Amino acid sequence: MGRVVTWLLLLAVLVSAIAVVWARNENRELFIRLTGLQSERDHLNIEYGRLELEDATWADPARVASVARSRLGMVNPDPAQIRMVRE
Repeated sequence: MGRVVTWLLLLAVLVSAIAVVWARNENRELFIRLTGLQSERDHLNIEYGRLELEDATWADPARVASVARSRLGMVNPDPAQIRMVRE
């Protein structure tokens, strides 16, 4: 009977050791994935800031007016050409 208990305890210790190794390996893999995702997040935040700056530059009213005049030949109308429309 004592040998059976010894073998069962040995088996329990081996299973426990394997579970610890598996859990540590899983922890390492998840940590590597986490740091990769954090790095990707940081790069995306930088890109987002760059795109916001570019959007603000392209939407600047002075720039829009300049492009409208130079590329499209648009001009401000004379006050006599302006008509008020009422519903």
